[in-house]
Amino acid sequence: MKLGIISDTHVRNIDDLPRTIRSALNNVDMIVHAGDFTHRSVLDGLRLIKPVKAVRGNMDSIELRRMLPERDIFEVNGRKVGLIHGSGAPWGIAERVRRQFSGVDIIIFGHSHEPCNRYIQGVLLLNPGQARNSFILLSIDDEVKAQLLKVG
Repeated sequence: MKLGIISDTHVRNIDDLPRTIRSALNNVDMIVHAGDFTHRSVLDGLRLIKPVKAVRGNMDSIELRRMLPERDIFEVNGRKVGLIHGSGAPWGIAERVRRQFSGVDIIIFGHSHEPCNRYIQGVLLLNPGQARNSFILLSIDDEVKAQLLKVG
């Protein structure tokens, strides 16, 4: 299964996302958004493309904060995935979000606008960075493969 991972979109609607990202999302099985849509129209637009897993971020509207969980755990091809936006300073955020979950194989987060693709204590931590700059394509089959892609 192929996931398109984005975060921190900070746009008014899906047409404001970079064309590179919109094109890539058409070729995945699921879209994962790690918070900070800012506007519901972005979530609605993504849902027209593919199924979406999402959490709320600190910059999201009150409507989105009511609709979306703060964190989520879901399963893809036998792998448990934790999803959270994150909070606080960017320094040490990967370690902080790692402590938010136990028993997961992968943690997806955002907030810092800094891409991350590394293992901490046997768990793959992924942050796609801010959507205007980068995103991640994640394949979860027999193997887990994450590819951080720059926009542009």
